[in-house]
Amino acid sequence: MHIAMMGLGRMGMNMARRLLRGGHTVTVWNRSADKVRQMVQEGAQGADSPEAMVRMLPQPRIVWCMLPAGDVTRQTLETLAGLLSPGDMVIEGANSYWRDDAPQAAMLAERGIGYVDAGVSGGIWGLEEGYCTMVGGDAAHVALAAPALDTLAPADGWRHVGPVGAGHFVKMVHNGIEYALMESYGEGFQLLREGPFPGLDLHAVAALWNRGSVVRSWLLELLEAALQKDPQLDSIQGYVEDSGAGRWTVLETVHHGVAAPVLAQALYRRFASRQDNAFSNRVLAALRNEFGGHAVKRS
Repeated sequence: MHIAMMGLGRMGMNMARRLLRGGHTVTVWNRSADKVRQMVQEGAQGADSPEAMVRMLPQPRIVWCMLPAGDVTRQTLETLAGLLSPGDMVIEGANSYWRDDAPQAAMLAERGIGYVDAGVSGGIWGLEEGYCTMVGGDAAHVALAAPALDTLAPADGWRHVGPVGAGHFVKMVHNGIEYALMESYGEGFQLLREGPFPGLDLHAVAALWNRGSVVRSWLLELLEAALQKDPQLDSIQGYVEDSGAGRWTVLETVHHGVAAPVLAQALYRRFASRQDNAFSNRVLAALRNEFGGHAVKRS
């Protein structure tokens, strides 16, 4: 098939490469032209504007957007609404809030343009391993996207999970679980490091647990690799950002009355990681000093 890829970031560029390897014709556009030129050297068709990109596509045109979620994606979809024709389709693959999908789909539907939301997981390893993809939208629109999805995903690695918004909803929950898994590994390995047996080989433990234990996982394989390169992770600061999906997951648990304390705590731990000498901790120390005369460390 012939498909356009808008956005050549860490995910979009490798997705375009995987599509090219799968025999598809890929037209690419990116705000920075150097990445477009690089993909042209690798066999893609390069466009210098969204307008040029649309002109290069055969009908029905299929455009996959891998742009930053929020305003950038919304503005791009508004631009595409004025460029595409009835029967064309947009696949929105950003790490977007699922509640944004319905109004975006409705805006395009007014012009006869289809909309599919695709939650994509695979990171920088997706080029070789494939991209697990959670897809929402009408069945007819998903069928148009199927040849690209078949190429991008590993075997049985994509699924039409429901109507518009369902793909990003499932991906949001996936990311919330990911936060909690990462936090569990972090806490467990800190206990190994600080516990009664100093000098434990943390890389060896991670490698051991990946050989048949019930806590083995791809995340643990990645931690094993990180510990092999830097056994005490001395080169890394414990400052952890969040993409937004963890926040949305916690908001949805409140909205639906679902108890998810582990998911919430994993998100809050990320917030705490960004605070140096947090005021809340100073409050705790001050209170212990006031009611119990416990010593405090002065700055």
